[in-house]
Amino acid sequence: MSDRPSDSAAAYWQANIRLVLKLLAVWFVVSYGCGILLVDVLNNFYIGGYPLGYFFAQQGSIYVFLFLIFFYAFRMNKIDREFGVEEKD
Repeated sequence: MSDRPSDSAAAYWQANIRLVLKLLAVWFVVSYGCGILLVDVLNNFYIGGYPLGYFFAQQGSIYVFLFLIFFYAFRMNKIDREFGVEEKD
């Protein structure tokens, strides 16, 4: 028996890692880019009376992170079905 994972398992893992890296890049751009680097530009716009840069620094990146968690779960369910490893009810 070989210790090397099958091609299907390697492809599944690669799809998972690719998704995680894309979502981490989005989270980084939103939290670091919008909350720190672009704060002066975003402060020209307002949400609920607060500057948009302040909103992203305090709450916006958290909302995006929560959205990314649900999106990850949705996409992983789709990837699981694609590779035949979905959970049975």
